Amino acid sequence: MAERNTIDVSAIDISAIDISAIIEQQKLGRFLIGLVLVSWIITFFDGLDSNLISFAAPYFGAQYHLSKIQLGNIFSMGLFGTMVGGFALGYFGDRIGRRPAVIFATALFGILTMCFALANSYWSLLSLRFIDGLPLGGMLPLAWALNIEYAPKRYRATIVTVIMMGYSLGTALGGPIAIWLIPKFGWKSVFIFGGAFSLICAGVLFVILPESIRFLASKGLGADRIAPIVRRIASGQSVPAAARFVVSDENQQNKDFKPSLLFRGELRLITPLIWIAYIASSLAVFFIVNWTPVVFEALKYSRKEAAAAASLYSAMGAVGGLLLMRFTDKRGAIAITIMPIMTALLLLTATFVGMGHIAFLVLSAATGGFLIGGHFGMHSICGIFYPSAYRANGAGWATSIAKIGSVAGPILGGIVLSTTLPVRDVFAVLAVCPAVMAVCIYIVGRMHRRILGREALAATESADGLLIAAQQPG
Repeated sequence: MAERNTIDVSAIDISAIDISAIIEQQKLGRFLIGLVLVSWIITFFDGLDSNLISFAAPYFGAQYHLSKIQLGNIFSMGLFGTMVGGFALGYFGDRIGRRPAVIFATALFGILTMCFALANSYWSLLSLRFIDGLPLGGMLPLAWALNIEYAPKRYRATIVTVIMMGYSLGTALGGPIAIWLIPKFGWKSVFIFGGAFSLICAGVLFVILPESIRFLASKGLGADRIAPIVRRIASGQSVPAAARFVVSDENQQNKDFKPSLLFRGELRLITPLIWIAYIASSLAVFFIVNWTPVVFEALKYSRKEAAAAASLYSAMGAVGGLLLMRFTDKRGAIAITIMPIMTALLLLTATFVGMGHIAFLVLSAATGGFLIGGHFGMHSICGIFYPSAYRANGAGWATSIAKIGSVAGPILGGIVLSTTLPVRDVFAVLAVCPAVMAVCIYIVGRMHRRILGREALAATESADGLLIAAQQPG
């Protein structure tokens, strides 16, 4: 089934096979493409199930006589659930493995999404939204960690971005699915639909999803589980029965996770900078996504034009993310810096430069491309700096901390728009977020370049050492 890659591991000591070298030498073959496709499907249903409630809310809100404040509480409780879920499932992913944690999360949010069909009051909806948020928020960093640990460094940002396209498409299709199902079968039908397909997806994952070999090797787990995967990746390479698997580009001390590990060595600076950048990015994105229709109506655009502007933000953001990912893989995290810099400049232009009706819409679409594209960039790097032993925790903590910005964005938007500040000045206020993000990512990017340089030098020295050893007689 696997594509035939040519990987020379003959020079490697028979008792120590380097997982890192095998992963880095693999081509973009069937195994890796299949893993990305499966992960894309998982994130699609994660995005779909996360967003269905937005389209069902007008219906159950009317049925149960819920106020806007109560609906807002239900939405916010879901975000709080995703925050807690990122911490919890990241911990379990590093304890029991990526594979069981991903399958468990997918099955759980499938079941809990279907349970919305049983909700019959404000309190049941509120409780379910929080509980459902736990697996919905925890699954994404687990999927990123699993793919990062199979992807060569030259493809990592690309693969994470492609996977997140699945999430974006899932959230986008929530509307058409709701329009199709609710008039015929009622609002509960969308949750049964989304949950049932998620459960089917969990069953498929149980059959085909591999465990991370980096995780297995870093934890010193069964070689009998690693060897078959190595053969698939490395062209059916023969693996000796007594083989010992190592991850040469990571510290393989088997440590139980504790938060202080996220701040060891260079991570002491990298982790807080990523968190601050992620919070700033999330705040700006959720500010824009939630308040764009209101802002554009205040600027005398029609409701149709305001809705089109909101849709353009998401579409252009996806384009921005796709354009950015190859630069990130080639140049490292510093490539992301251009996105928040351009976002800040365009937001200031929107505030202080007079322009026509259509020109402002074009400017807004470009702003969305850089803003949301940069947010995709944050997804792609938030887990790459941590070793396999606690990568799921590193990514999980980053995405959970970022929820501070996700929650604060809509709230800050409401506060700013409630002041006497001219509507266009809102963009100048918002420009602070990408400015902060740009500074943080630039510093992280400079450190990432040094790390990549050290890794390249170490790989060259290791290859030279193996070549010399192979040339020794006897």
